[in-house]
Amino acid sequence: MGAYHLPHWLQTTVASSGGLGLFTIGFLDSTFLPFPSVNDLLLMGLSIAVPSRMFYYATMSTLGSLIGCVVLYAIARKGGEAAFHQHAGKRAAAIRHWIEHYGFVSLMIAALLPPPTPFKFFVIAAGALGMTLRPFVLAIVVARAVRFYGEGYFAVRYGQSAIQLLGQHKLAFVLVSVTGVLLLYGALHLLLDRRAHGPA
Repeated sequence: MGAYHLPHWLQTTVASSGGLGLFTIGFLDSTFLPFPSVNDLLLMGLSIAVPSRMFYYATMSTLGSLIGCVVLYAIARKGGEAAFHQHAGKRAAAIRHWIEHYGFVSLMIAALLPPPTPFKFFVIAAGALGMTLRPFVLAIVVARAVRFYGEGYFAVRYGQSAIQLLGQHKLAFVLVSVTGVLLLYGALHLLLDRRAHGPA
């Protein structure tokens, strides 16, 4: 989860603005200013302080991240492939392959994984390579909701020790999240397949 000690001014600012602060941090982190793990830590801190507002905090974090991703996606769509290759550098070929062949799933997994996963490059690739908006939005919403609501639940469940525990078991948390999302995706895909090939 990165560093556990956040600047006092940042904690104070977000704590006083609550959900709006989380929305702003989520938006900025998904667009122009990197705040790796800051939204996660602040969300957990606020959820520990006011457990009854956890769903609100997780929702605002999810919305802020989603809107930031859509803005970056739109900018990349206008910039085209040249902009993507310029930003991604040596990673461009691998990210392009994943987006072109497994766009929805690869975007979900990248959105779930913690830093230093190059998540923004996947967002830029989705826009630059022409991924349609609906699956893009759905992938971001599912992944970010799983991540933020999961962290919020963890914070409410374990209280003051939640951040330390999550840091110690970060890999397990990520693996459970990714596995859950993939199982959900597989089940939905199978259900839609059966409907498409079922009797008229």
